[in-house]
Amino acid sequence: MTTVVLPGLAAFAVITALAHDQVVALPSLLGPGGSLLFLMEIVPLIVTSTLTHCLAQRLPEAEDLGVRAVHRYDTVFALLTVTASAAIAWTVGLLGQSTAATEAGRDTLFLTGLALLGGAISPQVATIAPVAWVFLTAFVGWRDFRRPWPWAVTLHPAGYLPTFFLCLAVFACGLAALTRTRRPA
Repeated sequence: MTTVVLPGLAAFAVITALAHDQVVALPSLLGPGGSLLFLMEIVPLIVTSTLTHCLAQRLPEAEDLGVRAVHRYDTVFALLTVTASAAIAWTVGLLGQSTAATEAGRDTLFLTGLALLGGAISPQVATIAPVAWVFLTAFVGWRDFRRPWPWAVTLHPAGYLPTFFLCLAVFACGLAALTRTRRPA
């Protein structure tokens, strides 16, 4: 597990440190003008994809014996991975005075929670849910060029506390789903 997640966290750290304020203008599908996509909105997908890959790996013979609390290990692993990525993003945001980097830490909470909730359905949903959310918000999440819709939580400013608590709640729900979901063989 760590052979996949540790390089993913390293890539997350490097990209966050180097490209934390890079932005791309995209066409908007619903509103006039275009929309902005910070590269930091895509970077949490590195964490979610490596984590969901690790959680989808399974040795049914060992897990079905019930000798080890695999759900507990998975939960702690997910919690440590997200805590490390959020700490990286918030450190880069603080040192680089970048709200986009700080938002990447918050968004990692939300997108990982979304992935874990999707994992309760299937590993494929766990992988695609965060990616679909990022691209949905990138194309239809903006009312106009600078104002996101209320539902597009990953586009809200870093200092907006209701969004942070919502992201934290989604992550907590994802962890709860992870502890109660039996992974398919």
